[in-house]
Amino acid sequence: MTENHAEHTHGAGEHGGPAASWMTAATMLQDASPITVPDGASAMTIHVQWEPGDPGTPPHRHSGPAFGYVIQGAVRFELEGEPERVVEAGGTFWEPGGDVIHYQDGNALDDARTEFVVTMMCAPGKPMLELVAESELAERAHLRAPRPSGSGA
Repeated sequence: MTENHAEHTHGAGEHGGPAASWMTAATMLQDASPITVPDGASAMTIHVQWEPGDPGTPPHRHSGPAFGYVIQGAVRFELEGEPERVVEAGGTFWEPGGDVIHYQDGNALDDARTEFVVTMMCAPGKPMLELVAESELAERAHLRAPRPSGSGA
């Protein structure tokens, strides 16, 4: 964590001293920038639980940025233009929202449950999540990163 981020996380001031454990209690898990939050956005935090092998939400997008933390298991995560990756328990993920398609957020494990928490910024009057039609997926196929061999997708 850089010095500026430490100040942002804990604030600046003279309330330190040897007993100031509050200054070391937090650990930076994710630092995403730049982000764009829609004017008048609201924030929503949800807890998601996928059973073993669950493919998760079909391709979708969010109207604003989303920030997630994997509690247990492993999430198969893929955003438009980025290669698929697996985020394991204790790991974080984020997406910018807007026009970017979120292809995968399912359970990467066939033998265990996966759980994560995600906080999303939602534009006023927009749904928290919008599924992407098959026709749009076909039109934007050239923007998807190459599929891993043997993925079947």
